[in-house]
Amino acid sequence: MIVKASEVSGMNPASGALSRALDRWIYVFMAGFFVVTALVGFIPDSISLLGAVKAGQRPPFPTILHVHAVLMGSWLLLLLAQTTLMATGNGAQHRKLGLVAAVLLPALVLAMPGVVHATWSWIGSIPAGAMEAEELGGLKVIVSNILLPQMRIAILFPALIIWALLVRRKDLETHKRLMILATLLPLPAAIDRITWLPASIPESPTSIHLYSLLLLLPVLVYDVVRRGQIHRAYVIGIALNLPFVAATHLLWSSPWWLAVAPKIVGIQGW
Repeated sequence: MIVKASEVSGMNPASGALSRALDRWIYVFMAGFFVVTALVGFIPDSISLLGAVKAGQRPPFPTILHVHAVLMGSWLLLLLAQTTLMATGNGAQHRKLGLVAAVLLPALVLAMPGVVHATWSWIGSIPAGAMEAEELGGLKVIVSNILLPQMRIAILFPALIIWALLVRRKDLETHKRLMILATLLPLPAAIDRITWLPASIPESPTSIHLYSLLLLLPVLVYDVVRRGQIHRAYVIGIALNLPFVAATHLLWSSPWWLAVAPKIVGIQGW
């Protein structure tokens, strides 16, 4: 009688194969999930806004916004390519393509302040009568409030990516989780544009944080199922976000913040 090793260990071969497939493809799934989220959020919104610009209902968008869109899209595609390369055993190609991150990261960091300032300047340049005063005032409140999560992204996105790059050789498990955490940070910008999703914006930032947790949920569940606990990279990453989350809820729409935000951006006569 021949006894298979899997029978001795009590492991179901099918279950073992499923677990190995999950280990290999979970990060590809997350990267693809992020790409789909960005497309669903930005494509309909962009078509609508560009149509308004073409109709003369809004002024043209600053060039830096288009540059930022290309850079962020490239980052999402890079994450998808990198996770796919690792899942298919192409580690050497993964390392070579990783050099692109060394170019994209500083470009994204440099573009972020430009995007914020250009958006504010664009809103400030809307001529009188082109938009209802109430609508324009509401738009100014929204961009003032959105500056809070934007500041969190500007600080934590490069910090998490740099940490991920520093540990990529000695701690691959931490590296790939940090890349997921960092890429998650700007995705609420896409989620907020999915109009059929329930949202607390503009009254409250609650939906920003709840949807971020929902996007992260698959890898948190994966860790609990496969490792018995959530990896410390996620614990630390979430902990780093908590002070920013608390500050966002505290300052959102407060008179003090609405007065201070334009000064931070460097916009006069807001």
